[in-house]
Amino acid sequence: MTVDWGSGWGWGMGFWMLGGLALTIGVVVLIVWAVVTVSRRADDGGRRPQQAPLDILRERYARGEITAEEFEQAKQTLGY
Repeated sequence: MTVDWGSGWGWGMGFWMLGGLALTIGVVVLIVWAVVTVSRRADDGGRRPQQAPLDILRERYARGEITAEEFEQAKQTLGY
């Protein structure tokens, strides 16, 4: 009895093709994730760390941008 495997595109070859396709998609997703992660980190490099509103208010008062009355009023408005 002879087994005819046809042209070689049986179940085994189909699984290899699906595996190769899954591997290709996985590599593309990994590359996109890496590019997005690196670009986000680069964007954050130019920003200052966030300060608490009271710290900003104190700095403005210390630089003379606002008066003592404005400082106290803003402090109350912020809930301090």
